[in-house]
Amino acid sequence: MPPPRPALPALPALAASAAVLTLLLAGCSAPDGGAGGDVAKEPVIGSVPQLLESRDLAFPLDPYIPDAQRRGLLDQAQDVLVDRCMQRYGFRYGLRRQADPAARKDNERRYGISDAAQAERTGYENPAAKATQRPPQPPLGANEQLVLHGLEVDPSKPVPMSQEEAEGSDVATTAVGGQKVPAGGCLRESALKLYNPSKDTVDQMVPQNIGFEAFGRSREDSRVRTATRAWSACMAKHGYTMSTPLDPPPGINETNIGGPQAIAIAKQDVDCKKQTNLVGTWYTVEVAYQKRLVEQNAETLDRVKKQLDERLRLAASLTAAG
Repeated sequence: MPPPRPALPALPALAASAAVLTLLLAGCSAPDGGAGGDVAKEPVIGSVPQLLESRDLAFPLDPYIPDAQRRGLLDQAQDVLVDRCMQRYGFRYGLRRQADPAARKDNERRYGISDAAQAERTGYENPAAKATQRPPQPPLGANEQLVLHGLEVDPSKPVPMSQEEAEGSDVATTAVGGQKVPAGGCLRESALKLYNPSKDTVDQMVPQNIGFEAFGRSREDSRVRTATRAWSACMAKHGYTMSTPLDPPPGINETNIGGPQAIAIAKQDVDCKKQTNLVGTWYTVEVAYQKRLVEQNAETLDRVKKQLDERLRLAASLTAAG
């Protein structure tokens, strides 16, 4: 599967703009994929390292996208902001998350399963995907529900897209106990304060979408296709018909994903990746596409990095204060 999408903040009606992304990715590239030439040309990659496990791989876009640890901190900070907002109306927010300081990186299944020990233990089942769910929301009173979620409004109607805009707007607001409840309630206010404080905030999905673009281009790259075909041929030699390492094998589903059959296939899958160096090739190619897109979008990504650093400092101060 492609790189996992991090959980987005609770921000109704706030999504990455496809038009913005198209503009960001419209820059030309040089003959080798640098700035100024043919954007469709495959980038030069140089030597390919021998790699297998993808868990700790580093990418050019890493500085612009919070990892699991930092996302945990941001989630915790957003919950602090929700609670502070609720307190203005005499309520508390009890579903506070705690950041996991031991959270692992997100690349464990980037190119399919690549950990031999895990394949032998759990087959294609991914223990990391079993995220801890919040406990059920306790029943809320009418006013408490209104403060937390805001008015039910027509999603096609415009609502403030930044905290700066929201503070001067009465669109989709209401009142509880004589105090104005913001559009989208405390959930939306907390997200705006953390992720979109001002009109010049870069949408947090921009660097992520650039990453998805790089991954998609790498998947179609001739060198990755060649490595994938070699991996597929290796699997076929052992009786497994698979064209891509990103999809479950035939006959494997949620009911048997960690069973003996899945374990046998997963072990062979990892071994074929090792024999063909699929991970090393794909990683090297994806890094080259990310580098190209980072160069093309350097100015925007510089703003992203500065704003992310500010967001993380705010999150740290919020969580420290509790």
